[in-house]
Amino acid sequence: MNDDATTARLKQLIEKRIVFFDGAMGTMIQRAGLTEADFRGDRFVDHPSSLQGNNDLLVLTRPDVIRGIHEEYLDAGADIIETNTFNSNVFSQADYELQEVVYELNVAAARLAKEATASRSERDCYVAGAIGPLNKTLSLSPDVNDPGYRALTFDEAREAYAEQVRGLLDGGVDLLLVETIFDTLNAKAALCAIEDVFEEKGVRLPIVISVTIVDKSGRTLSGQTVEAFYLSIEHARPLAVGINCSLGAQEMRPFLKELAGVADCYVHCYPNAGLPNAFGGYDQTPEQMSELLRGFAVDGMINIIGGCCGTTPDHIRAIGEAVRDVPPRPKPKRDVHFPRFSGLEPLVIRPETNFILVGERTNVTGSAKFRKLITEGDYPEAVSVALQQVRNGANVIDINMDEGLLESEQAMTTFLNLIGSEPEISRVPIMIDSSKWTVIEAGLKCVQGKSIVNSISMKEGEAEFLGKARQVRRYGAAAVVMAFDEKGQADTIQRKVEICTRAYRLLVEEAGFAPTDIIFDPNIFAVATGIEEHNAYAIDFIEATRQIKERCPGALVSGGVSNLSFSFRGNNRVREAMHSAFLYHAIAAGMDMGIVNAGQLEVYAELPSDLLEHVEDVIFNRRPDATERLVTLAETVKGKGRQQKHDLSWREATVEKRLEHALVNGVVDFVVEDTEEARLKHARPLDVIEGPLMSGMAVVGDLFGSGKMFLPQVVKSARVMKKAVAHLEPFMEEEKTERSAQGKVLLATVKGDVHDIGKNIVG
Repeated sequence: MNDDATTARLKQLIEKRIVFFDGAMGTMIQRAGLTEADFRGDRFVDHPSSLQGNNDLLVLTRPDVIRGIHEEYLDAGADIIETNTFNSNVFSQADYELQEVVYELNVAAARLAKEATASRSERDCYVAGAIGPLNKTLSLSPDVNDPGYRALTFDEAREAYAEQVRGLLDGGVDLLLVETIFDTLNAKAALCAIEDVFEEKGVRLPIVISVTIVDKSGRTLSGQTVEAFYLSIEHARPLAVGINCSLGAQEMRPFLKELAGVADCYVHCYPNAGLPNAFGGYDQTPEQMSELLRGFAVDGMINIIGGCCGTTPDHIRAIGEAVRDVPPRPKPKRDVHFPRFSGLEPLVIRPETNFILVGERTNVTGSAKFRKLITEGDYPEAVSVALQQVRNGANVIDINMDEGLLESEQAMTTFLNLIGSEPEISRVPIMIDSSKWTVIEAGLKCVQGKSIVNSISMKEGEAEFLGKARQVRRYGAAAVVMAFDEKGQADTIQRKVEICTRAYRLLVEEAGFAPTDIIFDPNIFAVATGIEEHNAYAIDFIEATRQIKERCPGALVSGGVSNLSFSFRGNNRVREAMHSAFLYHAIAAGMDMGIVNAGQLEVYAELPSDLLEHVEDVIFNRRPDATERLVTLAETVKGKGRQQKHDLSWREATVEKRLEHALVNGVVDFVVEDTEEARLKHARPLDVIEGPLMSGMAVVGDLFGSGKMFLPQVVKSARVMKKAVAHLEPFMEEEKTERSAQGKVLLATVKGDVHDIGKNIVG
C-alpha cells in the first residue's frame, strides 16, 4: 500500500523533471505470440468460453510474460508502469464469463507490477493502477430508436469500478489511473467509486485522469470538448490530467495545448504511435514519435509522457532521450479563479461575461405547459421546450420535476437522458432543481458536465447541510445555496447576509468547496402584494447582494426573477418590465445569474418612461402608494405584452430609424421591406450594411455593454441583421461581377469565449 512519503517523492520527481509512463501492454502481448493455451493455463483449461484476447487474464495464467513486459519498460526508463488491468471489471470480464475473478485479477496485477518496481532499488519507480473506461457508456444510448435508454446505470458502473479499485489498493498500487475516457459520465462514476473506497479503507492515493479524443474535432465520443471535460473532473483534484490513445502525437497537439492552458494540475500525454494503418497496426518509429513529443516538451505542455497503442520499450527509451534536457511544464499560478461550469462545452464566467441567464421553462412547478407535457409523457415536445430556451439565449437550463403526480426521480432521469442526446441543448450546463435530495442525486447521475445543484440549505442544520454539500462535490457539481436556516427563510438584509456568510465559511473550510462553486440565492420574494412588510423585498435583495459579494469573495449570487412579479401574473407587459428593471439594478449590485424566461426580457432602455417609473417606485420602495399606482397603471397595459403588434407608430419614422428599432427590439416582420427601401435609397447595397444596419447594431452594442440588454436580446438582434443581410446578398453578388475584389476579412477569437459569440453574430 502506498504511503504519504511515496506520494511526496512522486510529486517531487514531477516537479524536478519530465516523468515517464510506460508504453503499450497489448502491443507487447501480441509480440509474445501467445495461444489459447497460454490464456487458459492450468486453472481455466475447462472454461466454456474462448479466452484468447483476454489480456488481463494473463496475470493469473502467464504472470511471467506480464512481469517481463513491466521489466522491459523499466529498463527503457519508465518511472511509472501501469497494471495490466485495463479490462479488469465485471462488464468486460462478463464477455468471457469471468466476472467472479475481477477482484483477484486486480490484486494479482498490482502485485506483479510492484514486484517489478521493487527489483529496481537503484531508483524510485511507481505503479499506477490502470482503470479502463468499461465497454458500456452512461451518456449514450446503444439504441438509435430509443435515445433515452442506457445499457447500464450510474450505480452499476460505480460498483463495478469500486470492485476494481479495492483490488488495486489491496495489491499495493501507488496511484490510480482512470484512462482512455470516452464518456465523462463513466469517469465520474469511477471517481465516485474511488472516493467511496478511499473512505471505506481510510487511505488516499494520487489520481491521474486521462481522456481520449475520437477525431480531429477535439471531442470525446460523448461529445465534450477538452476544456469541458477538464471542468467536469477537476473536482477530483487529480495529480495530473491528460490525453491518451485515439490520435497520434501530431494530431493530439492542439488539444493537449488547450488542456495545458486550462488545467491547474500536472499535464500528461501518451499518444499512439501515429494513426493506425490499413491493417490496424502502427508504423511510427521511435525516432519519429520522440521528435514530435520533444516539441510538446519544448513548448511547455507536459509533465508526464509515455506511449499508448503501438508503442514499445524502444519508443519509451527514445522519448526519454529526446526530452531529458527539457524542463517540465510549470504548474500555473492563478491569482484569479473564474466560475467555471460545463455541458458539452465550457461556460466560464469572466468579468466581461455580462449576466448568466438560467432558462426557467423546463420546470413543472413554474410552467403549466411543461408540466402538462411531462405528466402526459410527451417527452419529445418537452425536449423542444428546452431547445427553445437555449436558442433564446439561456446559458444554463434549470430542470425541475417536483410534481406530486410524477415519479420525480424517473422523470428527471428520462428527461436528462433525452436532452443528453441533443447536442444543441446539452452543450450548456444543467441546473438540477428539486426540493428532494433523491431527485437531485438522480439528476447528478445523468449529467456528464459540471452541473449546478439547486439547491441546498441549512434548513435542517449544519450537519445535514455539510453532508449534502460533500455529496455535491463528489459528483463534481456546483451548488445553489438558499438563504434558509433552522429558523426559516431569510426575509431581511441582515438575515440574508448572516446566513450566506455562515454557509460560505462552512462550505469553504469544512466541505472543500471552491468559492466559485458557491451560488447564493438570497430569496427574491413577490413585491406589490398589498402587504406592507413585503414592500422592501426587492431593494433588500439588491442590497443583500451587494453585501454578500463583499463578504464572500468568489461566490456568485442568483435568484428566481419571476417570483418578484408574482402579484401581476397574467399581465406579461408589467411582469417583463419589472424583471428588466430589477435585473438592471441587481446586476449593478453584483447579481451574476438569474432564473428567467430567456425569451421574455424587455430592453431596459426601451421601457416606456411612465411604466419604468411606476415599476422602479415599487422595486425601490420609493413611495407609500407605489403598489396602488402600479396596479392602476397595470390595468391600462394589461394584455399589451411586447409580442403584441398594437403599437406600430415606429413605422412612421425614417427607414434608418425603423431599421434601428427593428434591430434593438428584435422585430423581423418588416425587415425585408425596410432593407429594400434602404437599398433603393443608397448607391450600393454594402452602404446599407455599413450605414443604417451597423448604426443600429452599434446601439445594440452600447445597450449590451451598459447592461441594458441581455444576450438573448442580442441574439434576436442578430437574427434581424442576418435576415437583412440575406436580402442584400444577391445584390452584392451581382455587384461583384462589376467590381474588383477588395480583399477578405478574417475574424478570429478564443473558442467558447464570450467574444466567440460576438464573432459568430458578426459572421
